[in-house]
Order: sequence, then C-alpha cells, then structure tokens
Amino acid sequence: MLDDETPVLDNHLHLDPDNHRGIDAVRDFARLGGTHLLVVNKPSWHLGVEAETGEDFRAVFERTIEIVDEASSELDGRAWPVLGVHPGLITRLVDDRGFSPNDARDLMQAGIDVAAEYVESGEALALKSGRPHYEVDDDVWAASNAVMRRAFERGAELDCAVQLHAEASEDMTEVADWAEEAGLPAHKVVKHYASGRLEGPIPSVMSEKDRLETAAERGEPFLMETDYIDDPDRPGAVLGPKTVPRRVRWLLEGGHEDAVRIAHVETPERVYGIDTEGTLERA
Repeated sequence: MLDDETPVLDNHLHLDPDNHRGIDAVRDFARLGGTHLLVVNKPSWHLGVEAETGEDFRAVFERTIEIVDEASSELDGRAWPVLGVHPGLITRLVDDRGFSPNDARDLMQAGIDVAAEYVESGEALALKSGRPHYEVDDDVWAASNAVMRRAFERGAELDCAVQLHAEASEDMTEVADWAEEAGLPAHKVVKHYASGRLEGPIPSVMSEKDRLETAAERGEPFLMETDYIDDPDRPGAVLGPKTVPRRVRWLLEGGHEDAVRIAHVETPERVYGIDTEGTLERA
C-alpha cells in the first residue's frame, strides 16, 4: 500500500456498469492504493445508444453518473464524471448511418450541450471531446474540429476543463490556441492518452514507464491515466485499473516525489479545481 497521505488519481478510465467489471475494477484500484478517479462515459453506442438527438445522450450520462457515485463509495478519496461525445462517433454516423458530416456535427454538438448541463449543475466535473485519431476525409475532419470547438466554448462558459481524444502528437499548440480563442485557458485542455512530452494542452500520460519517466524528468504539469476501457472483448487493449497505483509506487521508489505531487495534487487542482488531499480520508 501507499502511505496515507499520497493521493493517487487515474485521470481517464471507463467503467461499464452493466456488462463487465464495473465496481470490481474500482476495488482493484483502491486495494493497490488508488484514491481518486475521473470516469469518462463510454462511447454512446457501447451502451446501446444510437443517438438521433442531443437528448438521446442523456441516458449515457445518467448511467455514468450512477456508476461514479458507486465508485466514490469504494474509494478513500472520490470519483468524478467527465461527460461528452466520443469523436469516433462521427465515423459511425457518416459511414454506417448515412449522416452527412454537417448533420453528424450538429448531433454531436447537441450532445456536448447536454453534457454541459451536467457540469453546470455540478453533477459532472469536465467535458470530453476531440477528433478522430485516424485518417478521415477533409469534411469529416472539419466537422470534428467544429465539435471540439463547441466543447471549448462550453468549457469557457462553465470554467471547466475539456479532455480531448485526438491523434498522437507532441505538439498541439494550434488546438490549445483554439481553446484560448474561445476563452478557455490552455491549461484547462487535457490531451488524454498522451506521451510524456506535449506542447499546448496538459498531457494525461498513459502510465507506461518510459512515458512517465519522460514526464517526470520534464518537471512540467501532467496527469496519469490508464484509459481502462472495461471491455470483456478487449482485455489487453489498454492498461488495467491497478496500473496507476503501481506506477506511483515505482515513481516514488525512483526518487520522483516531486513528479508524483505534480501529477496527483498540483495539476488536478490547476486543471479541474479539485483538492485531492482535502478529499482524501484513508482509514
């Protein structure tokens, strides 16, 4: 176990409340010393929702909030929901369901607007958006960027962070500039599944040792994540829920106490306004 004073936050993972491990994954995280979670809603179609309107996303968001409430009861800290529309939805809409890119854009922006309602009411902490991490047509790319910009606009209005699912890159200053233009500070934009080095947004670093070593040695703000997807058909697709506590212990053993504090106390406060120490109550 980690010591009683060290918060351990996994900044981005998914929980399937109905079809896979759900709360058992949270218990694994907690047993290893994990204390705080940011739980991102699974892609809407993974929960059986084929949205036709923005309101249709509400069922996905409500179910995510329910599992987050359950997760908090298992933690010495707490969990928060991050709600939004997965950018891969645009491909499903255009290629599989016959939407035009502009109609897909409008539907996804409407979903972002509904997610923003939960942030405004205090039921969610942040928004999730982005753009495909794979090659798409120019019109789909433009529509995806428009969805992401809507998330920045809503984040600016609500003073909340926006987590991005996007292509692999070590320089996303253009995207951070778009957020700034919308009134959202660049430090409230988080690139999930990041490497240890990133210009522009805050990197949420996949908790592999080489990536973490790079982030720790830079001394810049960063977060740690697993992107655990809680999918029985893809058990080894990403890192498991025990990984972040194990990597925190590894960082501490390697003398990276400052990096651990940056990732689990200082950066969460700066990005999300959350107090991981003040919400920590180990038995």
